[in-house]
Amino acid sequence: MTAADIFSPISFTRGPDWKNRLALAPLTNQQSHDTGVLSEDEYKWLTMRATGGFGMVMTCAAHVQANGQGFPGQLGVWSDDHLEGLTRLADGLRAGGAVSSLQLHHAGIRSPTEIVGQPVGASDDADTGSRALTTEEVEQLRDDFITAAKRAEKAGFDGVEVHGAHGYILAQFLSPEINQRDDQYGGSFENRCRLILEVITGIREACRPDFQIGVRFSPERFGQRLGEMKQFFSELVTRDEVDYIDLSLWDSFKIPEEEEFKDKPLLQHFMDLPRGNVKVGAAGKIVDAEHVRKVLEAGCDFAMIGRAAILAHDFPEKVRADTDYTSPKWPLPADHYLAEGISPGFVEYLRKTFRMVS
Repeated sequence: MTAADIFSPISFTRGPDWKNRLALAPLTNQQSHDTGVLSEDEYKWLTMRATGGFGMVMTCAAHVQANGQGFPGQLGVWSDDHLEGLTRLADGLRAGGAVSSLQLHHAGIRSPTEIVGQPVGASDDADTGSRALTTEEVEQLRDDFITAAKRAEKAGFDGVEVHGAHGYILAQFLSPEINQRDDQYGGSFENRCRLILEVITGIREACRPDFQIGVRFSPERFGQRLGEMKQFFSELVTRDEVDYIDLSLWDSFKIPEEEEFKDKPLLQHFMDLPRGNVKVGAAGKIVDAEHVRKVLEAGCDFAMIGRAAILAHDFPEKVRADTDYTSPKWPLPADHYLAEGISPGFVEYLRKTFRMVS
C-alpha cells in the first residue's frame, strides 16, 4: 500500500467521487449554539479540515428531533431554522475541496435529562428514566430522519450518514437486549432492523438519485451481537440502497469480545463478507500513516480519521508528504489545538473527556 493508493480517488454507485481514501469522522465537538444553529466555531473547525485535504468531511451527529439531542452545543437538522447555517457549511466544504456529508442522529435513551427532560427510546429504561416510543412515535421518528435528509439535500450537502452506532436510538432498536418491544419494531432480528431500513429506504426515495447515503454501525457494545451485525451488514449490501458502510470499531485492530469470533480481528469479519457495490470504511484508533495503510490493506475502501484530524487539520497532506507520518502524542498544550481551528469550548471538552490537553 503506497501513498498513491491512499490518494487515489474512490467512486460510488451514487454521488461524487472522493478525491482520496481519507474521510473526517463525525466528531462530537460541542461548538454550535443551544438552538442547534451552526456556530462560527463549528464552521471553522470543519472547513479547515476540507482545506486540509480530506476527501470527505462529515459533520458531527446532527439530531433530527429536538428531544434527540445527545450533547450540549450539538448541531441540529430538525428545523428549517437550521437551513441557513447548514447551507453556508455545505458551500464552505465544497469550496474547500471536500465532498460533504451530514450525519443524522437521535440519541434516544442516551439523551441527557438536563437537556431534553424526558428521554425516549426503543423501550422503557429504568437506568436512564427513558420511556418507550409508541408505534406512532416510531413512525414519526422514521419520517423525521427522512425529512432531515431532505433538509440536508436542500442545504447543498452531497449526502448524509445514518447514525446507527454507539447505542443511540437506531442502535437501540437493533439491540436484542435494549429493544424489548412487542410491535413490528421489536422481537425478531427482522423487526429490530425495520426502523433503520425504513429510514434508509425513505431517504433513497425522497432525495435525488445521486444523493450519497452512508450508514454507521458498531458491532460491539450497547447490547449488540457480532453475528447479527454481520447479518445486518449483508442485508445492507443486498438491498444496495446505501453507498458506503462506516464501521465504528473503537479500535480498528482489535480482536472481538465474543469468544466464538476470536479467530480473527473484528474488522476482518466484515472484510471477508461480500460487499457488492457498497464501499466500506473503518474508524477507530487510526492516527498514523501506517494505520491508514493497515486498514486499507485489510480490505477497507477508506479510513475514517478522528483524533488525528483534531491534532492536525491537514492530516491528509502530512501523510502525502511523509509516508511514515505519526500524529503528535497527546496531551498537548491548548495553544496547539487553538492553532488547529479548535475553539476554547472544544478544547475544554477534549481536556475533560479525553485528557488530550495538558
